[in-house]
Amino acid sequence: MGNYKRITTHVLQRMKEAGEKISMLTAYDYTLARIVDAAGIDVILVGDSASNVMAGHETTLPITLDQMIYHAASVIRAVRRALVVVDLPFGTYQGDPLGALKSAIRIMKEAEAHAVKMEGGREVLDAIEKTVKAGIPVMGHLGLTPQAIYKFGTYTVRAREAAEARKLKEDALLLQEAGCFAVVLEKIPAQLAAEVTVSLRIPTIGIGAGGAVDGQVLVLHDMLGLNKEFSPRFLRRYLDLHTAVTQAVQQYIDDVRTGDFPNENEQY
Repeated sequence: MGNYKRITTHVLQRMKEAGEKISMLTAYDYTLARIVDAAGIDVILVGDSASNVMAGHETTLPITLDQMIYHAASVIRAVRRALVVVDLPFGTYQGDPLGALKSAIRIMKEAEAHAVKMEGGREVLDAIEKTVKAGIPVMGHLGLTPQAIYKFGTYTVRAREAAEARKLKEDALLLQEAGCFAVVLEKIPAQLAAEVTVSLRIPTIGIGAGGAVDGQVLVLHDMLGLNKEFSPRFLRRYLDLHTAVTQAVQQYIDDVRTGDFPNENEQY
């Protein structure tokens, strides 16, 4: 396996060609991003999932470009190795190639991010092409695209039907030709994800897309078990921080109430 000092889009391409799996997690703040980066993650996604995880919104739609820049800048200040990709939020690129470019430029300049991500296929090609031509790396995103939740009306698996699967395959090739350096495949049948991965020169990153993709991404707060409500089949919880944090807070409350905290060694 390659011991890469700094992950770039070029490194991800080399990893795919060498058969090395790419690891990707979300982060939205300095403290956790610093831990994730130091642990050796390849890619950090400053996802618009911050709308749910950090702000408590039901969907990803409400988060603004200014808020994404704030989260991205916080993450960038922590990172020494990982490639940092930032979601363009809903309404900043759909149907507006020039708006997409302006939004991406703001993220690159104000947050000093490394790349941006856009959801969708043929319908956002103009926005992707314009952004890539300006020298900004773009990651694509197909399958379940959460910004389109009100169109889908459900978070269920996408592209089970032949027509939608065919469109996804076509869209993946279009994204590659438009200049995307990688594409996220979210919540699609594993066999379809495998076929798309073989068909592309660029890496595929899966979430609920099986094991044949070139890499995997999870939301950090989900895999750490901070979020009890969200339990899709594709999620593996590596910790139960919800319980651990609850117990720690309750112990602190007890210690304060009984006078156990602070003790003689914890005062001046």
